[in-house]
Amino acid sequence: MTDLLLVEDDPAIVSSLSDFLTQEGFTVTAASGQAAASRILETRRFHLALLDVTLGDGSGFSLCASIKAQYHIPVIFLTALADESSTVAGLELGGDDYIAKPFRPRELVSRIRTVLRRYRSGAAPLRLGPVQVDTTRGVATRDGQDLSLSPLEYRLLLLFCSNPGVVLSRNRILDEIWDLAGDFVTDNTLTVYIKRLRDKIEPDPQAPTLIRTVRGLGYQAGERL
Repeated sequence: MTDLLLVEDDPAIVSSLSDFLTQEGFTVTAASGQAAASRILETRRFHLALLDVTLGDGSGFSLCASIKAQYHIPVIFLTALADESSTVAGLELGGDDYIAKPFRPRELVSRIRTVLRRYRSGAAPLRLGPVQVDTTRGVATRDGQDLSLSPLEYRLLLLFCSNPGVVLSRNRILDEIWDLAGDFVTDNTLTVYIKRLRDKIEPDPQAPTLIRTVRGLGYQAGERL
């Protein structure tokens, strides 16, 4: 059984969503705010957390940071803040997906299962040239040195490591990294994060060899060593 923590301060949403997710085979524990969620997390272990961004006693963003630091479980944000800055802020804090209200319950279930599959996939380290990604610890290193990637940079690197030699279009990258929340993330944002990642992993970011631009098509990662 998959245990979900639902942190939402709207009783109607809690009731309807809990019923639907239970019918889909999940076990749901609800908390109405940040303080209640923190108390529950101290006594129970969950497979995934669903967080409303705007809570009566705090922020889903700060709760996400705490969950990622202490419990290392995936987080999906549920929010009415469907703008690019909120999306990026949530994902930079380690959020694994971001779905805007109102949403279809079946879409949320699909997102939950996709995120869980990603977490449960093989834990063998991935390589891209001298870069190694430890998917168990969520750490990327280059020649043994921690790259200190942000959560979004890490997810972007993981995508390239998992698709060596494959030309990834910009649209596919947006779909994979930001999932359907990519509707709120511009093409320029992707350009910024590609540059940041190259600055950290490439021997010469001005002449990239690990993540190459394929004009008119997208980007291509070098072969794994």
